[in-house]
Amino acid sequence: MARRLASTAAAATGKQLPVLFEDIARAATRIRGGVNRTNVTYSHWLSQICGCEVWLKHEQTMFTGSFKERGARNALMCLSDDEKRNGVVAASAGNHALALSWHGKQLGIPVSVLMPVVAPLAKREKCRAFDANIVVHGANIGEAKLLAETDPKFAKMTYVNGYDDPAIIAGAGTLGLELVDEIDDFDYVMVPCGGAGLLAGVSLAVKTLRPKATVVGVEPVACASFTEALSAGGPVQAKTTSTLADGLAVPTVGGNAFVVAKEYTDDVCLVEEKQVAIAVLRLLEHEKIIVEGGGATGLAPILPGGQYHDRVKGKKVVVPLCGGNIDSTTLGRVMDRGLAADNRLVRFVAEVSDRSGGLHGLTTILRETGASVKDLFHERTWLQSAVDRVQIKIIIETTGPDHAQQVKNALIDKGVTLLVFQQEVFQDNKPVRSLNAASDAPAEPAPFE
Repeated sequence: MARRLASTAAAATGKQLPVLFEDIARAATRIRGGVNRTNVTYSHWLSQICGCEVWLKHEQTMFTGSFKERGARNALMCLSDDEKRNGVVAASAGNHALALSWHGKQLGIPVSVLMPVVAPLAKREKCRAFDANIVVHGANIGEAKLLAETDPKFAKMTYVNGYDDPAIIAGAGTLGLELVDEIDDFDYVMVPCGGAGLLAGVSLAVKTLRPKATVVGVEPVACASFTEALSAGGPVQAKTTSTLADGLAVPTVGGNAFVVAKEYTDDVCLVEEKQVAIAVLRLLEHEKIIVEGGGATGLAPILPGGQYHDRVKGKKVVVPLCGGNIDSTTLGRVMDRGLAADNRLVRFVAEVSDRSGGLHGLTTILRETGASVKDLFHERTWLQSAVDRVQIKIIIETTGPDHAQQVKNALIDKGVTLLVFQQEVFQDNKPVRSLNAASDAPAEPAPFE
């Protein structure tokens, strides 16, 4: 799904935007020496897969693991002396909290961070290690922010919005300046979009210096807040569900960010959860780097099957990897999701004889086709078939879609009674319907009779 925007320069329309190119230029000078300049690398393997030149901007290598350091340091350095003494407060569950805490410590500015109860313990402890005052409150960022704005304890502190403060947007825009400086004549920039602060800053910088380049905002279907704002003509609360790109799950884009991003962004597209999972998997396997779901989202549309895969053929495409803060447990889950979406983890349900040798016959076929059994479960009790029959639920490892198809064909050719294979439901060993949507598919394939 993609939405085409009218790309018009503010200078041509006479609009006064909350953030201007000059603000980004000043931010670049202001944060120099305090924020590391990240590398840009050409990816041979991703270029082969995507059919275009893929260049990666490694924001995940920042000290705190994300691009958020750019805006955080700029915002802190823009404070008056009184504001610096009184300190700053922010509501964040992750990257913004880490960036603000670290640079607050470096600059000697007190930082209080209000984190919802869902914030990972590891990130809370890192913020404390940076001497930030951590207050755990609320079920989500909205409740944490409300306390920051209403509690008298924070009345004298400056609230720093992680994606909508003009200084934050200007700081994020320095990423765009570096892209223009480091890569010659690129055609596309695929920018992950949550609260739209990064998209606003990067699009402003890139379109000012490289007006022919196409800037595309990429956001998860599970939280299409920028797309909803475009349809409504301004920021509105978008329907949000859990997403692998949790760093982009901002229900309402920032007002300042929206105005700037709308002005300079050429297009916005939505990506499904399985696309995000595959993007994380491709980066791990081919680039040997760990990137969080939100950080990998910009890659998803140009991979095979993505909305931009055909459009970018033969072009030069830049993908900012905007964050790498993912805990090991979540990474394992994302890897499994990616392998499943890639047809390298395959699940099926088959019916075999419950007598000696029944299971052996099935596993022999799997061995002959080169599939590896990852998990297996017998269902004997809740069946309506003959008492000497058993349903076997199996998860196997394959090399990809072609190998999975080979296994399915072999099972059918050998007379194994298939009930479910991946998203297909079988009857008399012929597919009769498909489990099309993820919400329609059971977490574990149920017996079908």
